[in-house]
Amino acid sequence: MDIHTMPGHLIRRLNQISTALFMDHMAQAALNLTPVQYAALSAIRNHPGIDQATVAGLVAYDRATLGKVIDRLDARGLVRRTTSRSDRRAKALSLTAEGAQLLSEARSRVEALQPEILAGLDAEEAQTFVALLKKATMAGNENSRAPLKAPATRPTRLRS
Repeated sequence: MDIHTMPGHLIRRLNQISTALFMDHMAQAALNLTPVQYAALSAIRNHPGIDQATVAGLVAYDRATLGKVIDRLDARGLVRRTTSRSDRRAKALSLTAEGAQLLSEARSRVEALQPEILAGLDAEEAQTFVALLKKATMAGNENSRAPLKAPATRPTRLRS
């Protein structure tokens, strides 16, 4: 089998393309942000007070790497670490005003570059491709060194 027809090789190449486009768009906007930093900021925005380990699970990164990412975001003043109310050993993460502003500026650019990643596909093909990517990714999730972990859901209270 030719390497250029192997899914693993093609996925790696598409990841290279995706990362290059992301970095180009961020550089054009003078936004100093990497894809994993964007993912971490997004997770923190969506789950204020989240701990670092949970962020790692939500963005499917190993804890050690994500810890370094959070260290850099903290050093840049984009996230705030405070002692968790529920576990004094854990640090609760939240975005600073600067972090929220950077994420807001980056979000529209990230959304705009998504079609570029799938250049060559029409809208219907792109939608089908993304659905198949999600299906294949979730089917193999547990084989990952850093599997995606869904956020814990809070039990809903029944009204009496």
